[in-house]
Amino acid sequence: MKTKLALSAIAAAVAVFSQGAFAQASSPSRAEVKAEAKGAAKAPAGEAGTETPMPSRSSDKTRAERKATTKMDKASGNLKPAGESSGMQDEKSMKSGASTTTRAERKAKTRAANKSGQIPEAGEKGSADAAKK
Repeated sequence: MKTKLALSAIAAAVAVFSQGAFAQASSPSRAEVKAEAKGAAKAPAGEAGTETPMPSRSSDKTRAERKATTKMDKASGNLKPAGESSGMQDEKSMKSGASTTTRAERKAKTRAANKSGQIPEAGEKGSADAAKK
């Protein structure tokens, strides 16, 4: 029994080491790889071929022209307030439209719905009653 185990272990070791020898024989030598790398065309790392021109650092307008344009926009009301929160103010003003009903009308409507049983009771009992219906 021990001899069979030893022989199978030796056979497995020979198989593993022979695969490594065959793999090394089929791969190119280090000198061949270096020669191939030197001969290959050099491409920059990253996105090759997408060279975009850098934008000009100088403006086509003078500082005085930009200031005059800004003053005119401010006077005509076309200038938006600076900062990140300016967009939030615009959204709030759009959402906060005046309600078409008064508070008293809303309260009366809620009372009527409550009396007719359309509004469930608060808590778990109310959700259980709603599930039965």
